[in-house]
Amino acid sequence: QVQLRESGPGLVKPSQTLSLICSVSGDSITTKNRVWTWVRQSPGKGLEWMGGISSHDGKTYVSPSLKPRMSISKDSTKNQFSLQLVSVTADDTDVYLCYKKDVGGTCEWGQGIRVTVSS
Repeated sequence: QVQLRESGPGLVKPSQTLSLICSVSGDSITTKNRVWTWVRQSPGKGLEWMGGISSHDGKTYVSPSLKPRMSISKDSTKNQFSLQLVSVTADDTDVYLCYKKDVGGTCEWGQGIRVTVSS
C-alpha cells in the first residue's frame, strides 16, 4: 500500500518561504515510471497544478506561473520530495497536496495540508 503524507507549517507569515515535505512509504521515489507531484486547491480558485518530479526522465517540472517563486527537490535517502515557495502572500493560502502517478495512470494522494499565510 502506497501512502503519501504532507508535512510542514500550517501558518506562514507574508514574505516568508513555505517549505513542505511529502513523505512516501510503500514505494520509492526513485522507481522508474513515476511522477511525484504537488498541487493546491481552494474553493475560490479550484485546483492548481504546481509542479512535479519525474523518476522516468529525472526532470523537474514547475508551473510557469509559479516558476519564479517555486522549486521542487527530492531526498532519496529519506524517500521524500519537497516544495519550496518563496515570498508568499495571502493568495498562497490553500490546501496543498502531493500525489503519485504511475505509468498506468493510477494515482495515490496524500490527505492534504492546510497552509494559511497571515501575520
